[in-house]
Amino acid sequence: MSEHHLDARRLLCPMPVIRVQDAVAKLAAGEILQVVCSDPGALHDVPAWCRVHGHRVLLAEQRGGEVHIRIEVMAQESAL
Repeated sequence: MSEHHLDARRLLCPMPVIRVQDAVAKLAAGEILQVVCSDPGALHDVPAWCRVHGHRVLLAEQRGGEVHIRIEVMAQESAL
């Protein structure tokens, strides 16, 4: 299992979610994406996106002025 990092600091909604979506699309099932954001809304927006798309949130917390989210990429449905 490999781990990838996404720096989404200094981005405002909806950009952190869009960057997560773009990053996850390039990863395989079982890979981990560690995201760091400065937009406090990402603490709720990114996990909500993960629930809708079937990915597992392993961690979502605020540390100081940053939001840290750890996502396990689950199998993605292929487009029809």
